[in-house]
Amino acid sequence: MFRLVVSPSFKKQLRNFLKRCPELREAVENKFSILENNPRDSRLRTHKLAGKLKDLLAASITREYRIIFYFENKSIFLIAIGTHDEVY
Repeated sequence: MFRLVVSPSFKKQLRNFLKRCPELREAVENKFSILENNPRDSRLRTHKLAGKLKDLLAASITREYRIIFYFENKSIFLIAIGTHDEVY
């Protein structure tokens, strides 16, 4: 099992995201739970990023919304959450 590491900037992004899309709260919590257990679970559609974000991965909340993260050892560092255009 992995440990989620949340920075103050990610907390702010998450708070704003959930204000804007309160209907996705349950989906986000579900994705965090899946991410903690297995960041490569197929339900997350996890994929590596390219270009300036090449060291990061993305997981899907829905078709439109993503979580950007990376992991080291048993910790997952959450970087960004938002629409495809916002996080890339």
